[in-house]
Amino acid sequence: MSERLNLDLLRLLVAVADGGNFSRAASGLGRTQSAVSMQARRLEEIAGRMLFVRAARRVRLTPAGESLARYARRILALESEARAGLAQSEPPGVVRLGTPDDYVHFLPALLRRFAEHHPRVAVELTCAESARLFPALADNAIDLAIVTRGPGQDADVLRREPLVWIASPSAWPEQNDPLPLALYQPGCVGRDHALRALARSDRAIRLAYESPSMAGLLAAARAGLAVAILARTSVPPDLRIISDAGLPALPPLEISLACNHAAAAPAVDALAALIIDEIGEPLTTSAAELAQRAVSYTGCR
Repeated sequence: MSERLNLDLLRLLVAVADGGNFSRAASGLGRTQSAVSMQARRLEEIAGRMLFVRAARRVRLTPAGESLARYARRILALESEARAGLAQSEPPGVVRLGTPDDYVHFLPALLRRFAEHHPRVAVELTCAESARLFPALADNAIDLAIVTRGPGQDADVLRREPLVWIASPSAWPEQNDPLPLALYQPGCVGRDHALRALARSDRAIRLAYESPSMAGLLAAARAGLAVAILARTSVPPDLRIISDAGLPALPPLEISLACNHAAAAPAVDALAALIIDEIGEPLTTSAAELAQRAVSYTGCR
């Protein structure tokens, strides 16, 4: 092999070995199934041989894959032991992180990785709309926030995520006239995008439901009573993305990292770098540039 194996690929190999398929491995790693499949192919390219036998509902390891998995378990155990030893000298601390509930699904993998490296640092989570998180940063109530960036707001874009129309798979509220909508309350960037797009399309609308939380919007959508909007990454699997009802196309959302510039601390910087690494995607930025951002991140200063 001309290229070194990295720990994330070894974790993936062990997760597939334990889970028996890419879907369970993706769930355990906090990544999408397509991302795990791509990483599996990448690992095979580096190894220079087949490591996985792929079937319709199950993935098993080849003899070479099983051999590498045994080494991977030992390497990961040593890495964990080394980190635990280093962490003994780290002082206890707290990092205050805010996020809308739309983006909570990013947190399991993110928090697991942070806890592995900083086991003595507590994370205080605040779930609120982006419109409330920006003032919380300014008021020193939180240190970092994963937000949807609006015009003129100070935040670093992590990824540009499609904004989509959603509804129940067993109802078609998009066929109603006027169109019944379930939207976030005023101040939401996605709401503004949707209302402007509908105004340009001359589609008659009825604001049927408003909610400050994603749970409220999903309740209306699941009941078949209204059309809602969400970032594509946040759409639950039991809801339908509407693609053929004549609804206007929506601009993407800018999922971003916003910082409290008065909260500079090593643990805050470490969590910010992990957020960039976990959530950032090369949609308009190269993968190399995103990786460099995560490595060279110098904090919210």
